[in-house]
Amino acid sequence: LRILESKNVSGQLFISMTHQKVLQALRQADYLSPKYHVVIANPPYMGGKGMNGRLGAWLKDNYADVKSDLFSAFMVRNTELALPKGQLGFMSPFVWMFISSYEKLRSFLINQKTITSLVQLEYSGFDGATVPICTFTVENAHRPDFKSGYVRLSDFSGSENQGPRTLEAIKNPDCGWFYRASATDFRKIPGSPIAYWASEAMKKAFSESYRLDEITTPRKGLDTGENERLLRIWSEVPNEKISFSSSSATEAVASRKTWFPINRGGGFRKWFGNQEYLIHWENNGVYIKSLKDGSGKTRANLRSEKFYFRESVTWGAISSSLFSARFSPSGGLFGAGGYSVFSDSKTLQVVLGLFCSSLAQHFLEVISPTLNFEAGNISQLPFKIKECEDAAGICLQAIKQSSRDWDSYETSWDFTSLPLLNPDYRQPTLKVTYQKLRAHWQEMTLEMQRLEEENNRIFIDAYGLQGELTPEVPLNEITLTCNPHYRYGNDKSEDELDALLLADTMRELVSYAVGC
Repeated sequence: LRILESKNVSGQLFISMTHQKVLQALRQADYLSPKYHVVIANPPYMGGKGMNGRLGAWLKDNYADVKSDLFSAFMVRNTELALPKGQLGFMSPFVWMFISSYEKLRSFLINQKTITSLVQLEYSGFDGATVPICTFTVENAHRPDFKSGYVRLSDFSGSENQGPRTLEAIKNPDCGWFYRASATDFRKIPGSPIAYWASEAMKKAFSESYRLDEITTPRKGLDTGENERLLRIWSEVPNEKISFSSSSATEAVASRKTWFPINRGGGFRKWFGNQEYLIHWENNGVYIKSLKDGSGKTRANLRSEKFYFRESVTWGAISSSLFSARFSPSGGLFGAGGYSVFSDSKTLQVVLGLFCSSLAQHFLEVISPTLNFEAGNISQLPFKIKECEDAAGICLQAIKQSSRDWDSYETSWDFTSLPLLNPDYRQPTLKVTYQKLRAHWQEMTLEMQRLEEENNRIFIDAYGLQGELTPEVPLNEITLTCNPHYRYGNDKSEDELDALLLADTMRELVSYAVGC
């Protein structure tokens, strides 16, 4: 650049314009050359679906390990702009800290660079936006044992709290939301999530246990590509066209039925339930497989087809609150929103016990604190099957209680009659009959609470987490429809909850009478 700037070519008609363009290109290259002591960035956010073909191909060719998102490619690029031992500062979504698709980016930062500080903001940390954001600094050198400082603001809602609480943590590291952790700590957990708050007992549980996918088979289900046409709620379909009990693809074809159950996840419910949807799967899905998009490719993505119609433990891909899982008997398929894990019956019972325990939530806050529960995250759960075998019996009792509750309502395809009309509760008047049924429901709820607390005790003891977790389960997490604390929320008085349950039970009686 210096040599060409010193040349005077103004009198040379044919090369003068080219000379200016070359100077411009060299100045741009100079600006982009990696010579900075400090690089600070809020890199652009764009997933692969938002990229045009040229950008997607360029990232694949030049930043293959971090091609799924533009911001992660910018992070790597920015380390190339900084001098060795230079300092970098970023603001970015915090999904890269946990999600399996960013594992290579984490590996790059942990094994080649040094995270020197990080502040994880609360979801509503900015005015007018609810976004999962973190700010962090990186040294452009590898120091594996460096104990970085971390501030966790997840308990402090609102943008006005983020700055003051961060400064408070810096001034007082014993505040309760300041942590120190090194790259070595992160490598102890599968997938190396940036779980800076994980205790030693927790890291030990990961290092001394099997991974769940070493014993079982977690899988993501199918995408139909056209849900409106291919999925139905079971009550929308004539009964004679439905098979609820085909235990294999061969049986399903032989039944000559059109519609079959499909797991789609659903809301927060443990042990059993959320069985509402059917899929058009006549003759082994021949119709779905015939549907093509504009380019001639099959619309549906029929993942894991060999696992269709098998019993499983299933959970929802996305949750707005706590993680929950349910037993799914053989007879149906599973969709992309209803991830499933497969194994023998006894192992599945222990798996469901783990999933419905307070431990699962505790571990998932490390592996996947973003409320997205993908098969890759669940695969990494530490699993001690021999030490937790006693949970299988509890699991069977809990499934029985939960399925009985689920089938007591018209929304279940196994519904037969209202509990209110059961001879066991019949009294001279409707009022007294309801009171007797209500007492039974309270007993069911307390019995399920006892089972869940015993289940928690088994897993807490097996994993050595007595210092971090207690077995108690609040009533609003006992996921029985007959439990008003769960059904209507925990922010109401007992009188308000009783009034709501009574009103709904009478509506259900009227609905049933009209149906009859």
